[in-house]
Amino acid sequence: MFGDVTFAYPLILFFLVIVPLMLVWYWITGRKKQPSIKYSSLKIFKSLPSSWKEKLKHVPAVLRALAVGLLIVALARPQSYSSGQNITTEGIDIVMALDISGSMISEDLKPNRVEAAKKVIDNFIDGRPNDRIGLVVFAREAFTQCPLTIDHTVLKNLLKDVEPGMVADGTAIGNGLADAVNRLKDSKAKSKVIILLTDGMNNAGEIDPLTAAEIAKTFGIRVYTIGVGTEGQAPYPVQTPFGIRYQMMPVQIDEGLLQKIADVTGGQYFRATDNRTLKNIYHRIDQLEKSKIEVTSYRNAAELFYGWLGAAMALLLLEMILSKTVLRKIP
Repeated sequence: MFGDVTFAYPLILFFLVIVPLMLVWYWITGRKKQPSIKYSSLKIFKSLPSSWKEKLKHVPAVLRALAVGLLIVALARPQSYSSGQNITTEGIDIVMALDISGSMISEDLKPNRVEAAKKVIDNFIDGRPNDRIGLVVFAREAFTQCPLTIDHTVLKNLLKDVEPGMVADGTAIGNGLADAVNRLKDSKAKSKVIILLTDGMNNAGEIDPLTAAEIAKTFGIRVYTIGVGTEGQAPYPVQTPFGIRYQMMPVQIDEGLLQKIADVTGGQYFRATDNRTLKNIYHRIDQLEKSKIEVTSYRNAAELFYGWLGAAMALLLLEMILSKTVLRKIP
């Protein structure tokens, strides 16, 4: 009966002990009750057959006890997980390494590079519900904004808070990559991936990017690198006494370095020159990092307490009707 049923609040089922206690209490109190009408002798009644009402006199008490039992089961919220859905699970740990240097507010991508990257990353996270994902940000220094987690709501909220200026300006690609590697080195996942996005050249930090790439390779971590920025020059907003003014800044991306990092670790290098290209890149990475392990996931529980509750209400109603009509006790 309960083979495919689980309970949201199983501890409530312990209250089922009330049912037999109710019956025992009814039996004990029933024996102690004295008849309201006294006769000098009952001999004349011994030869009379028992009526059907007398035989059914205990039915209301039994119905009441059964109704209480059904109510307790309903309160425990029985649920069925018998119908599942096939999903693909990746079993992959991913760390996003995001450049937040000052140049990331350039507006060759809309509304600017960092906001465009955040939006695409947010969508990427939504498409990986079964993976642990973390977030590292870097400029002159690097730090972990969110460690590896399956709680993507927390991750996405922390992603929203990311903006240039959180740390001193600069581009320490080596530090950012090393911090991401540190988050993955102890992972037991079958696949470990870093997606590093930057718009500049390594000009800060204590760790050489290629050294960090070699460390990543040692731990079996694959690195996908993305250079973000249009070709040539990009509009950069500058605050002046007369408001925001734009000046054209040269786009300088060390594509050779990013390509080497990807090659060393078995990843790939991509160049994003606009929002659409950036979105397509993350889509390609998403496809590259999917395995074909099919599992059955029982996520949508079917609530079953309605039937139990309805049956309890029906028994209580029947008990009340019988007690007040054909099985009524006088007085």
